[in-house]
Amino acid sequence: MDINFKSVSALVIICITLLGLIITNIFFNKIKITKRLALSTFWIVPLIGAILLICFQDVSMNNFWTIITANNSVNPLKVIALFFSMTLLSIFLDEIGFFSYLANFFARKINKNQFILFFGLYILISILTVFTSNDIIILTFTPFVISFCKKSKIDPLPYLIMEFISANTMSMCLIIGNPTNIYLATSFNIDFIAYFKTMIIPTLLASFTSILLLFLLFFKKLKMPITPYNGSENKPNKLLLTIGLTILLGTTILLAISSYINIEMWIVAIAGAGIELVFLIAYSLIKKDNIVIRVLKHIPYNLLPFILSMFILVLSLQEIGFSSLLANAFNSICPTFTYGYSGILAANLINNIPMSLLYGSILDGTNIKAIYASIAASNIAAYITPLGALAGLMFISLCKKDDVKISFIQFIKYGVIVGIPTITISLLLINFLNF
Repeated sequence: MDINFKSVSALVIICITLLGLIITNIFFNKIKITKRLALSTFWIVPLIGAILLICFQDVSMNNFWTIITANNSVNPLKVIALFFSMTLLSIFLDEIGFFSYLANFFARKINKNQFILFFGLYILISILTVFTSNDIIILTFTPFVISFCKKSKIDPLPYLIMEFISANTMSMCLIIGNPTNIYLATSFNIDFIAYFKTMIIPTLLASFTSILLLFLLFFKKLKMPITPYNGSENKPNKLLLTIGLTILLGTTILLAISSYINIEMWIVAIAGAGIELVFLIAYSLIKKDNIVIRVLKHIPYNLLPFILSMFILVLSLQEIGFSSLLANAFNSICPTFTYGYSGILAANLINNIPMSLLYGSILDGTNIKAIYASIAASNIAAYITPLGALAGLMFISLCKKDDVKISFIQFIKYGVIVGIPTITISLLLINFLNF
């Protein structure tokens, strides 16, 4: 890496941007515009940083344009398209009440013993996360868990921590479980089946490790008696449910075989989302229902400027040679563990999406174990601090909204106790797998 004005100015802007990102996430992750409208701030600081890099010519816009228009797997727009399309399919099921119905039904059937309830909800959340995404599950289940625990007169903390950790563990299982999985896997041409075959065992053992540790941590709290829960079960519309589940299942199957039928995953996902949107528009017009507006309103659009801005920051690091410097250091000493543990640290400093973009630029495509180690780290990093993933910030915000206080220190305490053994087990398994 050469030391010159371009490299110094780029590093200064990037460091200030990352520091600003940490500060805004900790102290004011939302700005209130009106009583009912609040603006998330996590994307604003990176956007300003990206604009400054462009203004100071610390990043080549020609390179950026070439990358986002290139017909290859590293194109961030393809990753964004895949993520948003799958998110839309999950949001639709959430909007028609499918997840809340399942949660209520499940809780009513197994609410006589906290131990059974704890493990039962863990299994339900884990299964749903595999086929949807961690963000959707956290958005849906956090308010339910708080409401359920208040009505049942039990401490919500074990269930909230369990829900958050299970969602961010099982999101490793499929390539579509987390945008970080999508980016890192597709950047190195890892298809749906190859990803699943590799990550299924590390995910299951990570899940077993985390639930065992959670059980030991919360054993005393789970011994307490429970008041029978009598929550209502509003059944979702049968037609909408059938359409939603059919499209999600069909899209997932096509994603699994996409490499065999020579269709890129982002095209499959967009097709699934497009079919669902056409149906929703027709349904809204015929039934005079605004469901299509409700679904579109809940898509996390602010991830678009966030990802593209962070991509510009990472591109700048590549151009000044900083990425090569990191790559040489990381690849020299046991890459699986170096990428895995450093990924946990990096994600909790700058968030897991920027961490994945950065690691995508320094990983060696021939070291497949380091790629999977980085993927595992990008998921499990969410355990450690609320900064590790957007899901963590969202989770803390939802808890605060419902008067359940989980302090930063409390979050870190449980996260470290569960997270360090879980990532270690995952990395050991990945390191001993044969590729």
